[in-house]
Amino acid sequence: MTDIHERLRVRRVVNGVGTWTLYGASLASSDAVAATAAALGRSYVMAELHEAASRVIAEETGAEAGCVVACSAAGITLAVAAAMAGDDFARVRALPDTTGMRDEVVMLKGHVVDFGADVRQMVRLAGARVVEVGTATFCHPPMLAAAFGPRTAAAFYVVSHLCVLRGMPTLLEFVAAAHAANVPVVVDAAAEYDLRGFIAAGADLVIHSAHKFLQGPTAGILSGRRDLVRAVAVHQASGIGRPMKVGKEGVIGALAALDRWRRLDHAAERRADDAKLAHAARILAQVPGIATGIEEDTTGNPLARLRIDVDPESAGLDAEALGRALRGGDPVFATRDHLARLGYILLDPRSLDVAEVEEFCRRVREIVADAH
Repeated sequence: MTDIHERLRVRRVVNGVGTWTLYGASLASSDAVAATAAALGRSYVMAELHEAASRVIAEETGAEAGCVVACSAAGITLAVAAAMAGDDFARVRALPDTTGMRDEVVMLKGHVVDFGADVRQMVRLAGARVVEVGTATFCHPPMLAAAFGPRTAAAFYVVSHLCVLRGMPTLLEFVAAAHAANVPVVVDAAAEYDLRGFIAAGADLVIHSAHKFLQGPTAGILSGRRDLVRAVAVHQASGIGRPMKVGKEGVIGALAALDRWRRLDHAAERRADDAKLAHAARILAQVPGIATGIEEDTTGNPLARLRIDVDPESAGLDAEALGRALRGGDPVFATRDHLARLGYILLDPRSLDVAEVEEFCRRVREIVADAH
């Protein structure tokens, strides 16, 4: 694809981030690319296509039904809309005016994250009001239970490395509190590998990304209760979700990604990724001021990343400067440098081949050499 980079005058990216949308999310699998391309050249009765998608998603997730939407962020807005208005057509057409509806969404303050946008904004787009519970670092389950009231439409739980991971109610505790108040639970699990566990834990709607770990096109996959999924589909077709509707290619590409995920040898994928990290560690061990270690995924996904610690005195620069230098040239060497002020960056192996790993290591060595 170098010709496209040259023609559009955009830089090539050596993707050591993994699945961040900032760098185009994951590299789509060949299966998803082929299915998406084929879909673009054909016509469908979209209602029938969505019905078929619902059956496939239900089978893969253990939910009652499923729906493909434009992306995970759109899925949050649509899930909240479904919880507030259901599939009542008058209410569907009224949103974001919530007159006469329950319009509060309870979420943990420790889950108020920015993923490129404030997650609360996705809730507010539907016309809802966010009710934050607890502090940024602590919420006791009784505090959560006290937050539900007569205007509560939904409870929203975020699973992400960006969230506070200690001092918060578990999903099981969260579901128990919400269901005791007869409130449905929406889970944002965009980047999480587990397609079944959140439904099994009692979530009423779960949102996964099709273009992160699944390596599909840009789309979101919702699974959950049949009535809520049906309402999501109605809002996507005729309500506030119309401007964010998914196309035929998104539906079929997402289903192809799900099918590939079911057939994938996950153990072999992990071994290949671990080998890339070990290779990078061996090379970087020769760079002054650089130390490496393996860091498992913080939310429990079965993957690891290479932690690259930078000693400013020996390397001649700190981790923040290294991160800036890596992403400042052409190609862009993208790493997880959001914690660089703590002295390290992370290298995610999933979108890298061995040649790119070696190219990355050469660039680190050049930057450190230039800093002396």
